Amino acid sequence: MSTPQQPVPPESSSHTTNPPKRVIRISPLAYLGCAFLLFAVSFPIFGWPAAFGWLVIAPILAVAWVARVRTTVTPDGLEVRKLFGGRSLTWSEITGFRFPKRGWARATLADGGEVALPVVTFDRLPEIAEASGGRITDPYAAAAAAEEAAQHADAESNGEQPAKNRPDTDGE
Repeated sequence: MSTPQQPVPPESSSHTTNPPKRVIRISPLAYLGCAFLLFAVSFPIFGWPAAFGWLVIAPILAVAWVARVRTTVTPDGLEVRKLFGGRSLTWSEITGFRFPKRGWARATLADGGEVALPVVTFDRLPEIAEASGGRITDPYAAAAAAEEAAQHADAESNGEQPAKNRPDTDGE
């Protein structure tokens, strides 16, 4: 119970919108690959345990890598987590993104450095744009809007009605 002198902030409900947060991680199907790796290294391990017993480390590291590596996009910035270590970046530190031909995207920083963004590729840009709160533009949406505007302008120059204002005749 609150009084006018001591207001209480409203409790969150299912109708309260939370800021978007997007976690971009490796597909859980990668665990299947880790199981195959364990199967593959089991033959040398069982054949000669004294010499090849250390190979069991490879599937354990692979599982840890799949479980840990991710990039989280929030309205405040990016959280990058790697196998060993991680880093938080605010949007003010990031000046842009670079997408190399192979590998994951890189965030270009204001100080001139770069940070690899695990699991982020060019096709993930719509997800990042949505979670960034408008700080990053979606190139797919921009291209679609430009194409629609060009079609609309082309239709008007030909004297046609735009498609959305045209009456629906169903081919009659």
